[in-house]
Amino acid sequence: MIHQLAAVDKRAKIKKNVIVEPFTTIAGDVEIGEGTWIGPNVTIMDGARIGKNCKIFPGTVIAGIPQDLKFEGEDSQVIIDDNTTIRESVTVNRGTKALGYTRIGKNCLIMATSHIAHDCVIGDNVVIVNGCGIAGHVEIGDFTVMGGLSAVHQFGKIGKHVMISGGTLVRKDIPPYVKVAREPMSYAGINSVGLRRRGFTNDKIFEIQKIYRYLFQSKMNITQASALIEKEMLPTAERDEILEFIRNSPRGIVKGYGTGRE
Repeated sequence: MIHQLAAVDKRAKIKKNVIVEPFTTIAGDVEIGEGTWIGPNVTIMDGARIGKNCKIFPGTVIAGIPQDLKFEGEDSQVIIDDNTTIRESVTVNRGTKALGYTRIGKNCLIMATSHIAHDCVIGDNVVIVNGCGIAGHVEIGDFTVMGGLSAVHQFGKIGKHVMISGGTLVRKDIPPYVKVAREPMSYAGINSVGLRRRGFTNDKIFEIQKIYRYLFQSKMNITQASALIEKEMLPTAERDEILEFIRNSPRGIVKGYGTGRE
């Protein structure tokens, strides 16, 4: 299943039913799971760990060394979990000693020409649309959709079930379940369509909406609104997840729409 015009190091650990197309280069410290397809003109460098049933399209470079002047040649990895598709000319850099790996979760779609830098952790079922730039040490939660040509500042955090409008410059953290848009980036409501598609009930969606009304549509600042939410709303997994995200956001979260207040 390995084309004779592919250059595959004999030390690479390649499972059954893997297809490697011509003019692809695979280094020695590489592991590829069953059923994965590696297209032509792909470069997979030392440190790549690719799961089952993935698809890697032409021009992609996996596990290139970090574009970080602090990198000193330490061993590190890129981990790509099962059933993820990486389209044309994507670059995914391996980690540094800060974390040791860059990880992309299961069932993700990374569209053409996007860049994922060192020490990023991307959850499951994430869609990153064409031409996105994700700087180092970024965290992206499950089921997030990142619109085309968007860019995330280093050390940025994005929660689960977030929808990011195309062309957005993500300079602040984005808490779970919301949509963001405009320039500068601001809150644009909750991601109700995405939540319904994933089985959230109307009651749960209304609960999430109420939380974000406190945070972004009241006259309170984020600290005051968070305290009131904790006092007046019953604890649920979603309430606690949102509050925990805010507490652990050293950069601060996105501003509310129309207020200019972060």
